[in-house]
Amino acid sequence: MTFQEIVNQDKPVLVDFFATWCGPCKTMSTILEDVKKKVGADATILKIDVDKNPKTASVYQVRGVPTLILFKNGKPLWRQSGVVSAQELERIMKSHR
Repeated sequence: MTFQEIVNQDKPVLVDFFATWCGPCKTMSTILEDVKKKVGADATILKIDVDKNPKTASVYQVRGVPTLILFKNGKPLWRQSGVVSAQELERIMKSHR
């Protein structure tokens, strides 16, 4: 599946733009594992390494990592840079079901 096919789903897709060298990204990775357990099949979580996918990061004007963007039906509905708590992410994802 391509990036576009994944974000065009009719369920929420949370995209984590990260870099392997980024400390806060490692923190975010642990939080996202937690969130995935709680939201299960109701949402998709996709990790995009900005160093390996510079075009995709550029299209969405990702300037810093981690940057999280929530998509549904191909449209970005929410976006934030930096570490976001598991509770906040769950709340946001549930509100866009």
